[in-house]
Amino acid sequence: MATEQSGERFDAATLLGYVRITVYVLAALLALSLLVVGTVGLLAEIKGTWHWAIHLESTISFVGLFVSRLLVVLIPLFVVLVVGRRVIPDA
Repeated sequence: MATEQSGERFDAATLLGYVRITVYVLAALLALSLLVVGTVGLLAEIKGTWHWAIHLESTISFVGLFVSRLLVVLIPLFVVLVVGRRVIPDA
């Protein structure tokens, strides 16, 4: 006797659940990247040397690139999540 889950297809509520998890993970990555910039900025302010200023500039440059690419994915997925929760009654 085969289980029914092995042949079951994804329904819209399950797919929306995966989108929700993806949005939460990407939002957590965004928050952590902003925390990294803040930490390096705080260290640069406390140390006050040119060495830490260079670290701050490079961190802002790399994290800015990362955040821009992250937002390209996060914003459409968030819109899909909001619209999907309105349209699908079981979500």
